[in-house]
Amino acid sequence: MTHPLLNALAQARRRDAPVFVRWCELNNVAPCPAMPSSVARFVAECASLGRDRLWSALQEISRMHTLLGLADPTLGGPAADAISAIAGVAPPRSWPREFKQRFRALPYDIQVYLAAHETRRERALRRAQNEAASASRKLAALETQLKDGATHGDEATARDEA
Repeated sequence: MTHPLLNALAQARRRDAPVFVRWCELNNVAPCPAMPSSVARFVAECASLGRDRLWSALQEISRMHTLLGLADPTLGGPAADAISAIAGVAPPRSWPREFKQRFRALPYDIQVYLAAHETRRERALRRAQNEAASASRKLAALETQLKDGATHGDEATARDEA
């Protein structure tokens, strides 16, 4: 049994998460407290809503539970796997294979942040490598010019002396 005040708060939050609540009513599932497997099933069955709308619904489910002091059924596990399958955020290429599997268990917003951060890092690294290669080519060209100038200068001095 839960406290009547908590029930009232839960009902108020349910009004803010109508998609999930309606889905729960249609599937005879309790919206609060929700089971992670129910949230994962909701995500899988409502994939046609699109990634952004599903993510918004998941955030509302999370808020509804955390405001009531309940465990968040959207963090990790089945719910994260389900949204990850729909969102299709690729794990960073630089990560080892065993961590790529764990990447999919992260919440969607963390996946998006890490993937974007890794992409920016890779671009900066490639840019720095290209700049270093260009500087190396320029240095080699200057060294060649100096060598050629020194060689031609020695020949001209030798001709003048003769």
